[in-house]
Amino acid sequence: MNHPDRPLSIAILGTRGVPPRYGGFETFAAELGSRLVDRGHEVTVYCRQSLYAADPSETWRGMRQVMLPAIAHKYLETVSHAFLSACHALFRSFDVVLVCNAANAFVLPLLRASRTAVAINVDGIERKRKKWNLAGRAIYHAGEAMSVTFANRVVADADVIANYYRSNFGIEPALIPYGSEFDVEDDSGVLARLGLMARNYVLYVSRFEPENNPEAVIRSYANVKTDVPLVMVGGAPYSGLERSLKAGADSRVLVPGAIYGKDYRTLQRNALVYIQATEVGGTHPALIEAMASGGAILAHRSPENLEVGGDDVLYFDVHDQNDLTQLLQKSLDDSGSLDVFRTRARSRARLRYSWSAVTDQYEVLFRSMLTG
Repeated sequence: MNHPDRPLSIAILGTRGVPPRYGGFETFAAELGSRLVDRGHEVTVYCRQSLYAADPSETWRGMRQVMLPAIAHKYLETVSHAFLSACHALFRSFDVVLVCNAANAFVLPLLRASRTAVAINVDGIERKRKKWNLAGRAIYHAGEAMSVTFANRVVADADVIANYYRSNFGIEPALIPYGSEFDVEDDSGVLARLGLMARNYVLYVSRFEPENNPEAVIRSYANVKTDVPLVMVGGAPYSGLERSLKAGADSRVLVPGAIYGKDYRTLQRNALVYIQATEVGGTHPALIEAMASGGAILAHRSPENLEVGGDDVLYFDVHDQNDLTQLLQKSLDDSGSLDVFRTRARSRARLRYSWSAVTDQYEVLFRSMLTG
């Protein structure tokens, strides 16, 4: 059936799965996939079995979950799960497969050989992450080339990333950002559990990886004269960084680990100040979610963060410890001055980062791949 408006059968692979329990790509799969289901499409999301062993299920928010194993190793977990997912997808009649992460581009020739239409969301320039050794960077560089060669369409979530692919590979990526809306809901009890008060804590949300600079944030905060606590939300699989942060932090710093769902949204809505210290990546979901929730945001002055935040965010240089210290001190001493940035950031997120608009663009993209 080739009617242009018929429902599509869509698979999403390369994430850890749904419901989201890790990072941006998982939130992306959950939000995009559930909205595609609401529009009548069939959506399958490949999930890592180990993450959902305690709560195995077959569907979540209308999406079919396919649980598959992965090799529990820093360099093999993502690619082993992607390979098994692609092999499973070969024997299903998907109209479109959306692959997440350029590291998974090696499955593209396999999927294309089965005449499946494939798009890949390449994320940021992942080989720049400090955690990768020479072999890891080479794999990501090869993934970029394979994405361009074998995918029907390459998707970039920020113009900075799109420009990289235009300049280096001579292609025109589909430019589709992330969405930012939060559910309308009551707050959870997470503030009470962590001993926090609304509008009386500083929030940081990122995976604890070197290029996200959690240690630099703590060092800068250590020199701020305040009783307002710093809450460091995140995790560090295959790394001892989370343990070292907990061990080295002063009593004003809370490191509760990774937090998701309603608790995460409650923390975003009620933060006095939100810090974004990432150096690598495209559109960071936590940043635009902080904007959408009315956050007063201090962000590292990277091209990607400048693109997302514009003039509605305050910026610092993460490599200058005093820069963040001074900006944070000023923000806490005169917190009333942040209200204008809250209003402007929320408006910017609403205009530029709508999940409904993102879903529209992916729907158009998928149909164009089938007709083109």
